[in-house]
Amino acid sequence: MDGAGAGRRPYVGRFAPSPSGPLHAGSLVAALASYLDARAHHGRWLLRIEDIDEPRTVPGADRVIQGQLDALGLRWDGEAAWQTQRHPLYEQAFVRLRAAGRVYGCACVRRELPPGPYPGTCRPPAGSPAPGTLAVPGMRPPAARRPIRSWRFLVEPGLETFTDRWLGPQSQDVAAEVGDFIVRRADGLWAYQLVVVVDDGDQGVTDVVRGADLLDSTARQRQLARALGLPMPRVLHVPLILDAAGRKLSKQNHAPALDVSRPLDCLQSAWRALGFAALPAATTQAFWPAAIAQWARRFG
Repeated sequence: MDGAGAGRRPYVGRFAPSPSGPLHAGSLVAALASYLDARAHHGRWLLRIEDIDEPRTVPGADRVIQGQLDALGLRWDGEAAWQTQRHPLYEQAFVRLRAAGRVYGCACVRRELPPGPYPGTCRPPAGSPAPGTLAVPGMRPPAARRPIRSWRFLVEPGLETFTDRWLGPQSQDVAAEVGDFIVRRADGLWAYQLVVVVDDGDQGVTDVVRGADLLDSTARQRQLARALGLPMPRVLHVPLILDAAGRKLSKQNHAPALDVSRPLDCLQSAWRALGFAALPAATTQAFWPAAIAQWARRFG
């Protein structure tokens, strides 16, 4: 689904934070935009906790995030979902991709690879490699056989084009700029690119609104969705909040946790970061209808 296709199904949006810490000002901008877009389209807004990268998960951060959203009046529809409870879905998708010949085992270690797109070192020229092993080019078997470390998606050649509702027409040659990318990591965990596509398809997400740092993932996710026979959501990527050093405001860069003790101030700040003038609202109850109406006029 792209463009007009989104109008054929009831709108479903989502906010999908990683529980590696509390929400900060940058993540609130993405949450606010996705919430407003859902409400402006009279749609549902889902909360999905993206805890698939378990080593980075901070215990209790998911509950803190839920408390922050609730304090700001960002109320999600239905029950929240956790990726760690959805492993069977990812396994099923992986089996389908493998049966279709769209994934292959990779023996490469990151430090052995040159910078830039994956060079296709382990990409099978035809057919499938022997289960559990790969031949290293230029060496004689069986001594040259190395165990599979990760699994990569076999990307399609050519430009992947789409329209971003904020940024306009976009295109990326995934094969040339990224190469075959990992869908199952060397530590056995599912990679972000796979799980987000499976989750969006399973939850019926029609529109993805998120930060511009994830724009580069869109073409990869569209290829995965097509390979899995899933509809493609429309996308809208909002500007990032930068710190004093010009870096994306993020948990990795030690962004301070969002102080929700003054919820209206938080909302107005995020609203202004999205390019709108401050609203003449004295309460959060007054903020929401005014913000939704303005968002609908611009992005409805």
